[in-house]
Amino acid sequence: MVEMAVSGDDDVGQPASERRRECLRRPPVVRAGVDEEPAPGELDDVDGVVAQSNRCRSCHVRQSTCAIPAGRGRSLEPVPSRAMAGSESPTRLAPAEVDRIRAAAERIRANVERVIVGHRTVVDLALVAMLCEGHILLEDVPGTGKTTLAKALARSLGCTFRRIQFTPDLMPSDITGITYYNQKLGEFVFREGPLLAQVVLADEINRATPRTQAALLEAMEERQLTVEGNTVRMPAPFLVIATQNPVELEGTFPLPEAQLDRFLVRLRLGYPSEGDEDAMLERFETGNPLADISPVVEAEELLRLGQRLQYLFVAPPVRRYVVQLVRATRAEPAFELGASPRATLALFRAARARAALLGRDYVLPDDVKALVPHVLGHRLILSTQARLRGRDVEALLAEVTERVPVPLEG
Repeated sequence: MVEMAVSGDDDVGQPASERRRECLRRPPVVRAGVDEEPAPGELDDVDGVVAQSNRCRSCHVRQSTCAIPAGRGRSLEPVPSRAMAGSESPTRLAPAEVDRIRAAAERIRANVERVIVGHRTVVDLALVAMLCEGHILLEDVPGTGKTTLAKALARSLGCTFRRIQFTPDLMPSDITGITYYNQKLGEFVFREGPLLAQVVLADEINRATPRTQAALLEAMEERQLTVEGNTVRMPAPFLVIATQNPVELEGTFPLPEAQLDRFLVRLRLGYPSEGDEDAMLERFETGNPLADISPVVEAEELLRLGQRLQYLFVAPPVRRYVVQLVRATRAEPAFELGASPRATLALFRAARARAALLGRDYVLPDDVKALVPHVLGHRLILSTQARLRGRDVEALLAEVTERVPVPLEG
């Protein structure tokens, strides 16, 4: 387990226990000038502990010992003098901007919960995906509210919305659009398909043939669409919310791994509790509240807030924790296919969005750990031996996660 501890006295005048608690919350300070090699004697390895006489780039403690087991990846890069150490990076996300992101998310959540009862965690995970401009796969048994949740999310945004009902006879051109000859104009004209919208609901996506499913790949990853040699940019933001039924497999085509990897998160609603189900009946007693939902966040605002998330601070130990978790899935023999580098990026971005939703301008390991089953679970393939033993992906992923050391705040 990686533990950050600071020992020794210095002239900062702050207790060591308080300084080290800031280790995961402060951004590294950029060194002015050219870095110099440490003088002999500055770095010593005593009993497996690396002692650094310069500042720790994470906790910024001056002239103290930054203790961490050797070989665990502690950066020994010196940082500048105290005058610069007190200044923050100008690109770091300000607390006021975090408050705006959280306020926008709360408006969307309140709007969605007028229709969806008792699924706060699922709604929050969907908000994380929307802030990252990532795609959502809703997978559950019939009648649990998958399509209703997707519609409520779409109607809460001031975005163009299209719904596509996937069926076995649906053709790729039915969703991407076609080029036809307009006799009145005397030229070929491109007619847009329903895929060219900001929010697309792909209902029962596994009922379409692989050929039609593949028509989504370019749009979902590259945010562009190529039809008969012509490339069209997708509108921004672009979000696909797909639903599928994992139980009714007759006449369905399982999504290939290449397409599953393009979904940021996979969510399952499950059955509501008795109290939530009673509240649902009361809410729907005189009508469908979905018809009364109106946009509470405009597309431009959602896009702007999502772009600002790239400046939310992530401490180097937390960033390495993301990498170690993903790499651990590749080293696990029970997984025939581990998580891809795209999954690493997805987990990193989602952790930033979750931190902002909780009102923090820094990411904690808890943010990463909470998102692992939702971001990585649908990207993994069990080995033949694991399937024969009756193992499931979720349980194995939980075991792998527990084996990865968690960086501590203090």
